[in-house]
Amino acid sequence: MGALDLARWQFGIITVYHFIFVPLTIGLSFLVAGMQTAWVRTADEKYLRMTKFWGKLFLINFAMGVVTGIVQEFQFGMNWSDYSAFVGDIFGAPLAIEGLLAFFLESTFLGLWIFGWDRLSKRLHLATIWVAAIGTVLSAYFILAANSWMQHPVGYRFNPESGRAELNDFGAVLTNSTALGAFAHTITAAFVTAGIFIVAISAWQLRKGNAVEVFRPSMRLALVTVLVASAGVVISGDVQAKLMTKQQPMKMAAAEALYNTSGPASFSVFTLGTLDGSEEVWSIRVPGLLSYLGTGSFDGTVEGINDIQAASEQKYGPGEYRPNIPVTYWTFRLMIGFGALMGLLALIGLWVFRRGRTPTAPLFYTASIFAVVLPVLANSTGWIFTEMGRQPWAVYGVLRTADGVSPTVAAGTVLTSLLVFTALYGILAVVDGMLMIRYAQAGPPPPTPPDQESDVDGEQPAPVFAY
Repeated sequence: MGALDLARWQFGIITVYHFIFVPLTIGLSFLVAGMQTAWVRTADEKYLRMTKFWGKLFLINFAMGVVTGIVQEFQFGMNWSDYSAFVGDIFGAPLAIEGLLAFFLESTFLGLWIFGWDRLSKRLHLATIWVAAIGTVLSAYFILAANSWMQHPVGYRFNPESGRAELNDFGAVLTNSTALGAFAHTITAAFVTAGIFIVAISAWQLRKGNAVEVFRPSMRLALVTVLVASAGVVISGDVQAKLMTKQQPMKMAAAEALYNTSGPASFSVFTLGTLDGSEEVWSIRVPGLLSYLGTGSFDGTVEGINDIQAASEQKYGPGEYRPNIPVTYWTFRLMIGFGALMGLLALIGLWVFRRGRTPTAPLFYTASIFAVVLPVLANSTGWIFTEMGRQPWAVYGVLRTADGVSPTVAAGTVLTSLLVFTALYGILAVVDGMLMIRYAQAGPPPPTPPDQESDVDGEQPAPVFAY
């Protein structure tokens, strides 16, 4: 492999690894803030214990997300210098705001939350976690705005003298329809991720009969969150599919491996085909579903890969404008399939926990524990589809990926950094896993002794549970 392929592998590995932590951070921040709000409003000790327990796991995950995310931006200058030179005027703006505003809110107020348990009043301390949670959402939006510009470039002009794309409408970048659709989809997926995380750990503890007064309400909260957020994922995903059909027709055609323009177009739930994805051998299909996903009508016409390839050659010149068809086809379905399983688990969970019941059969608990990998798989395949489906473009219709790689960085240099980062991230994964398992198994802190409870002035409990 050359420098281009190695640079793509490195960016892909680091991005997917980093994105394991991002949705969990966003979702857990709001759920922990909700738990603390319930404690402040009701003074019920179980909510304080819930806040402390899930908050500790949230902090471990947040720290890992920060560490793994720092490398992301350095890659633009290291492996993708031509890309950075071409679009830095546009791409750098939302990333700069994310660092100066959103990450500032996250880190500063999260620090106040960590160290303010015994120093701030209840309501002021509660405000810190809410501001930190809002910071995670703002951070996600600015990053998605930058990525969405790569998917659907708006608000810029090409300067032939400098040979660069230059920003001329920052408002258009921030209100990009692709960014709005991606934001809704990502945030709802983040709540599903956090919900399943809580479901899995609560199931492990409930199966052992540990701290039922803490983990049963945690389970109920998480199941409701997963079910409601799953509906949001479906709705926002439908919006994204229609935007994708309009803005990146090749990606939608590749998602179905639809080679010839069809109307109506069916959706294949499962297909066996040739290794290159060019011919179908056998499939299970839902008539008209792809037409509905792409156009909103079961009779709508969806362009095929061959026609889009011919149109692209006519518009951009000779070249290969098809992404890796098997990768886009299967990641699209795996993303949907893993998401559907999580929604189904939430429905079953709410049924078995209905009317104050606590199931005793191990089957549901076992399924819930193993379900902890589902959001990771769904989020990862979703991002792989999003980025691989855009190829061969780094910026759709503007800059090819091959034209964005650093011309002076040798393949051996990229390979060395790829191996080093992969090994380092593997070590971090082991450390993170050990910490998560250790604190998840430890359970929530014990009830506060009577002599350490909050006084009439609303001061926080003594820092026996402080981080």
